[in-house]
Amino acid sequence: MNSTSSAPLQRFLTGITTTGTPHLGNFVGSIRPSVAASRLPGVQSFYFLADYHALIKCDDPARIQRSTLEIAASWLAAGLDPQRVMFYRQSDIPEIPELTWLLTCVTGKGVLNRAHAYKASVDKNEAAGNDPDADVTAGLFMYPVLMGADILMFKAHKVPVGRDQIQHIEMARDMAQRFNHLYGEHLVLPEAAIEESVALLPGLDGRKMSKSYDNTIPLFTPREQLRKLIAGIVTDSRAPGEAKDTFGSALFQIYQAFASESETAGLRQAYADGIGWGDAKQMLFERIDQEVAPMRERYQALIGNPQEIEKLLQAGAEKARAVATPFMGELRRAVGLRNLASNAPAAAKGKVAKTAAPAFKQYREKDGRFYFKLLDADARLLLQSRGFDAPKAAALAISALQKEGSTALAGLQDMLETAPGITQGELATALAFFSASQD
Repeated sequence: MNSTSSAPLQRFLTGITTTGTPHLGNFVGSIRPSVAASRLPGVQSFYFLADYHALIKCDDPARIQRSTLEIAASWLAAGLDPQRVMFYRQSDIPEIPELTWLLTCVTGKGVLNRAHAYKASVDKNEAAGNDPDADVTAGLFMYPVLMGADILMFKAHKVPVGRDQIQHIEMARDMAQRFNHLYGEHLVLPEAAIEESVALLPGLDGRKMSKSYDNTIPLFTPREQLRKLIAGIVTDSRAPGEAKDTFGSALFQIYQAFASESETAGLRQAYADGIGWGDAKQMLFERIDQEVAPMRERYQALIGNPQEIEKLLQAGAEKARAVATPFMGELRRAVGLRNLASNAPAAAKGKVAKTAAPAFKQYREKDGRFYFKLLDADARLLLQSRGFDAPKAAALAISALQKEGSTALAGLQDMLETAPGITQGELATALAFFSASQD
């Protein structure tokens, strides 16, 4: 097998905070484009339930648990295939809060001062004549760092977000650049993936659809409730027969998010011809229900079987940790959290010295099996694995090599191949570095 001949997978990552019931804005801005991306060739997708983020906004444990169930069921009803993707709960991956701390130590406070959520809280307090930081928790202030850890842990290339979330991706890039500058090229710089027409879906009152504004349309609300909610969308006072403006029309923008180009053009013309608001709302209802109705039945079945969802999440966490655990070991070594008995040399000052360490690279090939390789500081191949049936098996082999060094080679000899021209001494020296992260 020649692993270098395979094109690198493009990684997409997205998550939803578990504080409420998924709504149409979540669907068109995150769930739908992410599920579509997961079906593309050459794409590896990561989907997570952001329950650590929920603790920043919500202190109701029952609500967080219910929301976690509803969001997981929504992903699955929308077509997510947990066998094809990484589907996990954020709190099941302990490496994420550990990476959060490493990123905290390289992120400037001034950067966090400019975060939109924090600034909004400060502005609200100042407008009310209160202390600027009244009721502002450290969790809210550090929210962008936790989000950065979510993204950077899995080396995501693309993160589907609404336009209002672009700042978080830019901040994650800043964190990665700073970390890489100090410790070597370990973190991948992510990019925001935005569908321009649906980046911000308006709610019932015309403002951004958001749980905090109480203006949402739940994704899987019953059909007749969906009709009633759409009937309540705020419109202007223009009567039937009067031309209507699509610009700034929440109803039109929501329709556009679900309709094809030709359907959207049809409603635009109807606006110009003076369609009545009642008829326009009926068109919107029919178009949304056409897409949502088939998923609604699947969603209700999943909600009634939380044990099955929990089983899927645990399996997803196992796959995700098979990636996160060895990578976190690499990052720990990079920053100097090393076993004192290790023979790893003390790093000289400067980026080149800090990057001079071997690294394991784990990946999945087109045959569906899981592989890893060991590279030296110059990216020269030292050791190549054969295919494992499960990511956990590959991760356990890596862990054994990291803990036991050359001693583990004998027990894994049927699954490993030393690269041509590599001596046992070179291999032993490289493996010795990995005891640095072991206690």
